[in-house]
This record gives sequence, C-alpha cells and structure tokens, in this order.
Amino acid sequence: MRPARYSGAKLKKGEFTKNIAKLALFMKRYIWPILISLIFTIGATVLSIFAPQILSDLVDVIAVGIGGSLIDMTELARFAVILIIFYVCNALCTYVSSYIMTTVSQRMCRALRSDISQKINRVPLKYFDSHAYGDTLSRVTNDVDTIGNSMQQAVSMVVQSVCMLVGVLIAMFVTCWQLALSVLIIVPLMAILLMVIMKFSQPQFRKQQDELAVLNGKVEENYSGQLVIKAFNAEGRTGEDFGKTNKRLKKSTFLSQALSGIMQPAMSFISYFAYAAVCVVAGILISRGSQGVTFGTLSAFLVYVNLFQSPLSQIAQAANVLQSAAAASGRVFAFLGEEELEDESGKERKLTEGVRGEVEFRHVKFGYNDDRVIIPDFSAKVQPGWKVAIVGPTGAGKTTMVNLLMRFYEVNSGDILIDGVSIKDIPRGEVHDLFGMVLQDTWMFEGTLRENIVYSKQATDEQVRAACDAAGITHYISTQPGGLDHYVESGDEISGGQKQLITIARAMIENAPMLILDEATSNVDTRTEEIIQTAMDNLTRGRTSFVIAHRLSTIKNADLILVMRDGNIVEQGRHEELLERDGFYASLYNSQFAGE
Repeated sequence: MRPARYSGAKLKKGEFTKNIAKLALFMKRYIWPILISLIFTIGATVLSIFAPQILSDLVDVIAVGIGGSLIDMTELARFAVILIIFYVCNALCTYVSSYIMTTVSQRMCRALRSDISQKINRVPLKYFDSHAYGDTLSRVTNDVDTIGNSMQQAVSMVVQSVCMLVGVLIAMFVTCWQLALSVLIIVPLMAILLMVIMKFSQPQFRKQQDELAVLNGKVEENYSGQLVIKAFNAEGRTGEDFGKTNKRLKKSTFLSQALSGIMQPAMSFISYFAYAAVCVVAGILISRGSQGVTFGTLSAFLVYVNLFQSPLSQIAQAANVLQSAAAASGRVFAFLGEEELEDESGKERKLTEGVRGEVEFRHVKFGYNDDRVIIPDFSAKVQPGWKVAIVGPTGAGKTTMVNLLMRFYEVNSGDILIDGVSIKDIPRGEVHDLFGMVLQDTWMFEGTLRENIVYSKQATDEQVRAACDAAGITHYISTQPGGLDHYVESGDEISGGQKQLITIARAMIENAPMLILDEATSNVDTRTEEIIQTAMDNLTRGRTSFVIAHRLSTIKNADLILVMRDGNIVEQGRHEELLERDGFYASLYNSQFAGE
C-alpha cells in the first residue's frame, strides 16, 4: 500500500498538541504570506506599546496647566497629532494582517477540501463499508470550516498577544519597575485558570465535532430514505432518533462553549486586581515624591495594564479557538491518513488493444476481514465472447465476485486473469476501462439527459441516439421538454425503470470490450424487460459479459451459468444441462415458477 501523505490514526485523548502540530505542518506551504501578516501584526503591536508613552507626555503637558501654569498648546497639538498617527498606522497594520490571514485561511480550506476530494478517490471501498457517508461529509464541510475560521483568528491573535506581552513588560519595567512588579501578580492566577479550563473544555470540543458528524449522518440518511420513512409511517421514530442526536450535540456544544466562555470574564475579573495594585502603589510613590513617577506615569500604566491583560485574555480566547481547531483537524487528518490504494503510476498498460475477453479465476479466496471469509475457493474459466450468468441465493458471493473482477477489492489469495494477464499486473484504471457496468442501483446526477448518458466519454449525437434506440429510451426522451437537453435536477422525477434504461444507454456509450450486468432489469416491468433483454443480446454479442440475475428466466441463453452457494461454485453449465441434472440450480429455477 502507498504510504499515506499524512500520518493519521484514530484520535485519543490528550492529542491537542499533536493535532495542532499536524496543522502547523500543513500550513508550512503558506509560510511567506503568514510571515508578512505577522510582520504587520508586530508593527501594530509596537505602535500600541509606544502609544502610551506619547499619552504620558500628553498628560504631563496637561498636568502642568492644572498646576496654574499656561498649557503649551503647540506641544499639546504635537503630541496629539503623533498619537493619532500612531493609532491610524496601528489600524492599517491590523487590517492588512487580518486581510492576509483571511486569504491564507480560505486557501488552506480549499487545499484541505481538494486533498480530501482526492483522498476519497484513493481510499479502498472497504473504508466506506465501515464509515457513514455523513461522517465523511462532515469532515469536508464542518471540520474544514472550523479549521479555517480558527486559524484565521488564532495565528495572528497568538503572535500579537505574545509580542504585546513581551513589549508591554519591557515598557513597564523601563517606565517604573515598582509598578511593573505590582502588575505581575496576576500572571500566575491567569495561567492556573487557563490550564484548568482547557483541561475540562477540550474533551467537550472533541465530542462536539464527533456529535456533529453523527448528526450529519442522520440528516443524510433521513433525506435519502424519505420514501421508506413515509411508507412505514416511521416519521415519529425517525424524528425521535434525530432529536436524541441533536440533544447530545446541544449538550456537548453548550458545555464546550460554557466552559471556554468562563475565560474572558474571569481574566477581566483578575485584571481588576492589577488596576487596584497599580493605583495603590502609584499613589504611595507619588506621595513620597519618587523620582520619575508622575500622573502621566500613572495614566500610562493604566493603559499598560489594559494592554497587558488584553493579550492574556486573547491567549485564553485563542486557546478556546485552537481547541476547536485541534478537534476538527484531528478528524480531518485522521481521514487523510487512512490507508490508500496501491500506487500504480509505474505500471504500464497491458491490454491496450485487441482484448479478447478471456477471464480465468484461479483458486480465489476473499474475505472482508479474517473472521469473515466470503469466498473460500473459487475457480472458473470463461471463454472470449461468452455470456456468463452468475446465480445463487442472497449472500452467495455473486456481487463480491464482480467487485473482485473489477479490482474494487483485492483478493486475499489466488488470482484473476484477463487474456492470460493477472489483473494485479494491470493498472486499476485500465481494468475499469475494460468493463461497462449496469448496476441494480441506478445513479443520476444533476444535469441534462445527454450529460447523464454520455457521462465521462466523448460521443456524437448519432452515437447517443443509437444508444438510446438500443436501450429503448428514445420514446421517453422525446416526451421530455428539450429532449436530450432536458435538465434533471435530482432524478427523483424519473421512474426507476427509466433510470435503469438511461444507465443501460450509458453502458452502451461506454462501448467496453466486456460487460457486467448486476440485476440490470430488476426495476422494470415485464414489457420493458423484454425490450431491454433484446437490447442486451445485441450489446453482449461478441463481448464477454457477466450477468448477475435473480430472474432466472432472463439468462436461459447464457453460454455458461455459474451457480454459487456459500462462496463456492456448486454447479456450472448451460440452462438445459443444469435443469437435467435436477440439482441446486433446478430447485432455484423451479421455485420461481412454483405458482404457475
């Protein structure tokens, strides 16, 4: 298996630092714009730190006037203009920094979504067997948005706060070391408070993201299963189940936000002690006539106290934001670190031209896990151009066999050969190109009927019309406004039988050398089945085809019928031969017509 691009595993408690480190590593590609943003952030911080010194000089000029002397208006105006320039430049630097970080965060979100989209195409199907679609969808939408919003706020906030703390401490000690010491009494209290709150809130943030994924899964299931829900009058039970999930999400969200929300008011409450300490100490120093301590010094320090507690509060807020980012990034990088399909970029195409369609199964063994072996030992050889029917009861391994043939899953042991070449030596994309598929589950996307039929191929109008004629869908298309250009939004307005005919036309456009038909006529009426059967006979002529069928009447003309039971071929031969043997196939066939 190709090593994953990102290291990832299931999240465990206490992985806050690990997840943030992964996020920082991912953001390394944006290092230059981030550095530019940080430079502007530092510039804004420096301006904020120097502004109180100008304010101190401004207050001292005013204080002289309070003593009875004339106020020097020229000096007052000069300090006022300098102070305004400082704050204007501070605002500009803050705006530029915020703009750059917003751009970076959105580009990062786009990159994460692109990586997830590409990863989805690289993970094996077994991943989707064990994970709900809603969970994966939540990682693409909610988790990525949470990361983007968090990084947009947290990075500049943390850098600005750290720079502010260091700068303010230096400025305070330079201005008056006694007052600076009186401010530092709040630091241990804030640090202890921060650690305690984070300890209790981080698990709730992680639980919030998990519950949000579960809720998305419920929404996806309820939306796609509305027909079944209404048919069985299950609206009440479904609504109750959704309500329970929604209640759990509400609880985890409330606890995470409530616990983290304590930080800001608690920090503000503690900072009031610093204000009181500064006022008391400054009053004592001024009353004693301490050199260098004036009313301007006191006013500057009151600003410094605000500047000092503000970054501490911002760090607390950033910690709150980073907790959400850590929980979301853990889920995203866990998915990006999932095991991937083998890298086959170095494999050369083996069967580029002249595919005969000879297929051989050699002692194939497969199980979804070690404790669940579906096919213990399967062997069969199919000649070129044969129509092979695979029949058997539910769970016999029919669809699994086709999935192995298409390399959707890899065999545990044994081998499958096409024209004498092991499919292990053929690039997976080439194997897919060798087969056209019509599945029991129809699938249509938003677009015109033409786009749904042509899909990923290039086809002329004549080829499209020929495929529609062969599939028996021409009359239906002619009744739609716009014909082939009729726009389909969801496919819900098209009957199941018509969808099946469209997917059959899609397979005809594919024009692959081999075919796989998995219950291709299961959703149509008897008359339409006859039309499709005739079209299928024309489509399969000269092509090796594998037909999975429960309606045994549709495979009477098969060249070979493989009868599967418990993962093994128990009988094989033509229809008449198998009936004459009066074995398992005969019992299956007769059971379908027991009432006639």
